[in-house]
Amino acid sequence: MSFLKRTHTCGELSIANASAVVRLNGWVHRVRDQGGVVFIDLRDRYGLTQLVFSEHNPEAAKDATSLRPEDIIAVEGEVARRDEDKRNPKLATGEIEIIVRKVELLTKGKTPPFEVSEYTQAGEDVRMKYRFIDLRRAQMQQNLITRHKLVTIAHEYFNAHNFIEVETPFLTKSTPEGARDFLVPSRLQAGHFYALPQSPQIFKQLLMVSGMDRYFQVVKCFRDEDLRADRQPEFTQFDVEMSFIDEEDVYEVIEGFIARVFKEIKGVELSLPLMRLSYEEAMNKYGKDSPDLRYELFIEDVTELAGKSGFGVFSSAVSEGGVVKGIRVKGAEPWSRKEIDALEVIVKENGAKGLAWFKVRENEIYSPIAKFFSADELKSIVAHFEAEVGDMIFFGAGPWKSTVTSLGALRTAMAKKLELTRKDDYKLLWVTDFPAFEFHEEDGRYYSMHHPFTSPRPEDVSLLDSDPGKVLARAYDLVLNGSEIGGGSIRIHRREVQAKVFDLLGISREEAEERFSFLLGGLEYGAPPHGGIALGVDRIAMLLAGADSLRDVIAFPKTASATCLLSGAPSIVDQKQLDELHLKTK
Repeated sequence: MSFLKRTHTCGELSIANASAVVRLNGWVHRVRDQGGVVFIDLRDRYGLTQLVFSEHNPEAAKDATSLRPEDIIAVEGEVARRDEDKRNPKLATGEIEIIVRKVELLTKGKTPPFEVSEYTQAGEDVRMKYRFIDLRRAQMQQNLITRHKLVTIAHEYFNAHNFIEVETPFLTKSTPEGARDFLVPSRLQAGHFYALPQSPQIFKQLLMVSGMDRYFQVVKCFRDEDLRADRQPEFTQFDVEMSFIDEEDVYEVIEGFIARVFKEIKGVELSLPLMRLSYEEAMNKYGKDSPDLRYELFIEDVTELAGKSGFGVFSSAVSEGGVVKGIRVKGAEPWSRKEIDALEVIVKENGAKGLAWFKVRENEIYSPIAKFFSADELKSIVAHFEAEVGDMIFFGAGPWKSTVTSLGALRTAMAKKLELTRKDDYKLLWVTDFPAFEFHEEDGRYYSMHHPFTSPRPEDVSLLDSDPGKVLARAYDLVLNGSEIGGGSIRIHRREVQAKVFDLLGISREEAEERFSFLLGGLEYGAPPHGGIALGVDRIAMLLAGADSLRDVIAFPKTASATCLLSGAPSIVDQKQLDELHLKTK
């Protein structure tokens, strides 16, 4: 097919091209028929250019009247300066227009189910069903361009820092890593299954055993878990591993990468090194191990002050080894009981039994629980929070973990309510010194807080036998604006320490050999000290793009129920296929 093949895109022409004869190809974005003159905005992924069809070329003008949005056309015409009062400073091409001489209809577009506009009212389900239409929108295209830049920088940066890219298998063995595996039945080995990798964890450790020294990969990972706005069943990460290093080496390499990303994509200079907080500090101050530093609303400890009061909830919590903590919110005194009740729902959803509060008024502390405190106790607590007239103080009491977690959720909700954050304000930090293990009361056993290959601090190895709950891991998370965008650790490189951790986690020697024999075998043959990190490509791209959901930076995402509305996956397959795989469905 021969057509008027483009000489330029719809985003590059300017006054410098005035009087040139050019050809453009693209989608009809908008048509304005002003009686004798038809204006068309032509769109491609590079931008918009205004076309003018007038009586000076009657044949082209006649053809233009039949064009509709989303028709695909080719045009030839002359670049002309717009009149001064008709220029559009919001467009890169806003100073010029094309006086069309010829027009060809390349494809007649069916009326789309929603307008290709940033102001579309279409719901997300409709947008995902017609994703090929949704991706025509400028914002969606810009999101994917941002993601492309991020991945391009990663390749350039890690290559320049002596990393080699190695692909690891997608069809591998099921190992316990905290989430459900996606399983793939084997046709050749009846009754056996592959698992899609939740991460390349074991393989990248074996690459260090192999002497690869510095490994990098942009890799797909898979987890069969419940979804939300910042989670997908298949996701992409930058996977990084290094030998003969410690935590400081990881921090230095990754901070350099992140600094380059922000400089090249957002024009933001990061101040390095990044702030660091221990897990305990983050939880005590922010109620979250991925704290948002863009606003204050700090959690304060008032266990000693409040525990002495006559308020049974506080005194009982303290006597049982718990804590009392609170958050001061400036100017919140006018909030209604309905608004306070909505906040109480949030803390209850996050493990609290209720929400206590003080309103600081002129000459009065107003609260349903004020009667349980002496005047001096009230005065001391208000002074501790440095609260002023017009402020509120919200309290949580109980076991440490549930108290700080519920207040952390409250802090996040109040920041949203008070509009304390901006998407173009970026605060990064490292969270370090995580507990290595969590004890679950329901089944009376320990679980890895990160994964079972994370090294304990050398000084804590002896505690594996005597007091595992006090063991701290050589683990670290990279946090941006309240979202974890990366997590990693220094790995266990000695077989005897790995065996001891497996014992603690209730993984028998037989199970360990069955599930991890290839890693344990590698450790037997000599593994260097090594460690690394996985950075979430989707999540970083989402935050850089200012999007509200991972789905807005993934070309063809899944819904919250893990379905693809575009392709219809997952779907029923033929019985013949099931027979070949030796499977029956229930």
